[in-house]
Amino acid sequence: MRPVKNRICLWYDGDAEEAARFYASLFPDSAVGAVHRAPADYPAGKEGDVLTVEFRVMGIPCLGLNGGPGVSHNWAFSFQVATQDQAETDRYWHAIIDHGGQASECGWCQDKWGISWQIAPQVLTEAITDPDPEAGRRAFEAMMQMGKIDIATIEAARRSE
Repeated sequence: MRPVKNRICLWYDGDAEEAARFYASLFPDSAVGAVHRAPADYPAGKEGDVLTVEFRVMGIPCLGLNGGPGVSHNWAFSFQVATQDQAETDRYWHAIIDHGGQASECGWCQDKWGISWQIAPQVLTEAITDPDPEAGRRAFEAMMQMGKIDIATIEAARRSE
């Protein structure tokens, strides 16, 4: 991976490499780059432990830092994944949930490391921004009732069926 001037740094409790490899296996344009080991003991580990992992998630450069316990992720930061169809939506949603994650509402879920993901079909974005405000409202109200987004239900609400 080439050097970057700006990237997202994500805090992990010793499993940054596992997380990076999971993301790289799941999403296109994702890869694990350099794995750096601690040159000396530090509060969350010892010399030789994995300290940082350079990786890319859907083209976004990231750095996983094994900073130790006590720092929690929250919903204020999330990756938003625009999907093209229900199969892709289901695949990403279930990969995250079935790998120790948690489902939430409106297309949101958290992976087993506490990172938030919005699995958002492009159809949903188009529906809630529809030039017809009533169609957008119906789609939005339908979304508010969902966990994983159901594209057929969003499209039906948009059409007022």
